[in-house]
Amino acid sequence: MKLRLCIVVFFICIIGFSQEYNTAMSVFKSDLELTSYSKDSTANALVIYDYGKSFVDKNTFWLRVQNQKKIKILRPEGIERGQFEIKLYKGKSSEEKIENISATTYNLVNGKIVKSHLSKDAIFKEENEKYTLVKFVLPQVKVGSVLTVRYETQSRFMSKYQPWYFQGPDPVMYSEYNTSIPGNYEYHVKLVGGVPLETNDVSLEKRCLEVGLNGYSDCGISKYVMKDIPAYKLEDYATTELNYISRIEYELSVFRGFDGVVNKIAKTWKDADKELETDGDFGRQISKKSLVKNILPESISLISDKLTKAKAIYQFVLDNYKWNGKSERYDVSIKTLNKEKVGSSFEINLLLENLLNIEGIKASPILISTRQNGLITKIYPVLSDFNYVILKVIINEENYYLDATDPYISFGELPFRTLNQYGRLIDFDNGSYWEPIIVNDVSAKSHSIELSSYEDDHFIGRIKSKSKGYYSYKEKKQFDEDSLNYKENTIDDYTNIKINDHKVIDYDKTKSEFNETLDFSMEPEIIGNKIYLNPFILKFFEKNPFQLQERTYPIDFGYKSTFNYRLKIDLNDNLKVVEMPTSVNYALPNNGGRILFNTNLSDNVLTLYFNIKFNKPIYLPESYPYLKIFMNKVVELQNNTVIVLENQ
Repeated sequence: MKLRLCIVVFFICIIGFSQEYNTAMSVFKSDLELTSYSKDSTANALVIYDYGKSFVDKNTFWLRVQNQKKIKILRPEGIERGQFEIKLYKGKSSEEKIENISATTYNLVNGKIVKSHLSKDAIFKEENEKYTLVKFVLPQVKVGSVLTVRYETQSRFMSKYQPWYFQGPDPVMYSEYNTSIPGNYEYHVKLVGGVPLETNDVSLEKRCLEVGLNGYSDCGISKYVMKDIPAYKLEDYATTELNYISRIEYELSVFRGFDGVVNKIAKTWKDADKELETDGDFGRQISKKSLVKNILPESISLISDKLTKAKAIYQFVLDNYKWNGKSERYDVSIKTLNKEKVGSSFEINLLLENLLNIEGIKASPILISTRQNGLITKIYPVLSDFNYVILKVIINEENYYLDATDPYISFGELPFRTLNQYGRLIDFDNGSYWEPIIVNDVSAKSHSIELSSYEDDHFIGRIKSKSKGYYSYKEKKQFDEDSLNYKENTIDDYTNIKINDHKVIDYDKTKSEFNETLDFSMEPEIIGNKIYLNPFILKFFEKNPFQLQERTYPIDFGYKSTFNYRLKIDLNDNLKVVEMPTSVNYALPNNGGRILFNTNLSDNVLTLYFNIKFNKPIYLPESYPYLKIFMNKVVELQNNTVIVLENQ
């Protein structure tokens, strides 16, 4: 009886195993028979197995990187995964090489496995000044195919040890990276992304490299494994993918030669501060009275109140200098900016820093990385990570962050591109430090709509719309650049109503708001003697922006926001309410946000109120399922809410 039980259990295990992909390079019939991946039904392809091994060759001392990959094609869109491109970099004295390329396509034909091998004449090279691009396309790739690819790259460029990307555009079942790093090389190792390591093993191999005269080096051996890695799919409300894709990167810190010479590559922040202080593109442009002498008009210099003066100086720079769209820290010259009146963000904001300081208002530069440039590593200084500068001023114990590159950004606001969590405040006297870049003000968008009469099967009404903070930027810019075109586009956008009149109220591009009114008429749906009205004449969200099954990176709005919608229907003596929608009060966990929706009927006036709040600028990936449900409710309310009225 015991033997029979063991056989049954073993048989069940075999069946269970055969229903899963085999996470190894060998291809089995079961791999070809499977048609989907249970953990991601939308996947175009699946990386079943991804293996890498990097080590220094004992004879040539070149860095060798061996790659193996096994891929399942699940949809027609995944067929392009059979196309490979490998970039080999060229240096002044050496070029990277590729060896031992082999690839095979496996298909199931009439129940049998058929192999199609990559031929050597299908491998092509494209030469560039800085790199060689090696290309090849596997044969007979179709939906259901399994691909295996192997190759090895060789490099003498040890300053950047080979990184490893665990995550990519397709889900990955198993990814393993093995490294052997000689003790001569000391690296800062950085793990990026939100997927945790399944394995992180470290050991030591003695005398892995040997040279003459009894010189040798031990090697640090590491094994990193991740399993069940979701695909990285770009979605709204995110910064650059470089912030989030799970990977391991290396930055050379120290090199120790066999001759005893130690070369310190990486800097401390104290070293970086000294370098920046003497930098002609930065330190030598800061707090130099000679650079900004006699620039400000006397009317500004005579202002006694510090905040009023700071605002005047800020507006002076906006009015007299134009940003050229460049933001990198090179060829910075305030002298040239004063002459040409056009310059980079570094030139304009360092000019502002000089003008503020010369007038007794302490302004400190903050080096940052823009949203599309990626987050700055805090582990060690990499000055090339910074591609932008903003300012911080403290007036009456209040912090203000300034950037004078955009005339539609008000004093104390920052362009959206700069909202990337933190920067490095540079203080040459006391040392630099990390400064969180936090937007405390709430950006808002609101519509107040009044339907004042109902005649001849038409509602007549007025919309009062207000945008505040970051939501006002687009409207201000478009209206200022071409007011006529802005009004025409607004009329064209509202296809469900007829715009009879459109006015922009009290426009001022220096203010952080934009107000407009629209007089309109609309025809509701009428069935019999009943009037069916969707009260959301204007919608904040046409569809749910969150569609992924799983998101491993933060939801980054950049700022807190709120949306307000108010509809008032004057029923007069000719309409009565037959049916009203039910109220909704729904909250995100941990006070992350809220939906409020209610209606009220009083004195022959029907009022509807709708409010959406996002109380955080950034939500962690764990909040994604809740935000997805939250936005589903928002879209559902806007699209499917109905008020039923009837003629009296």
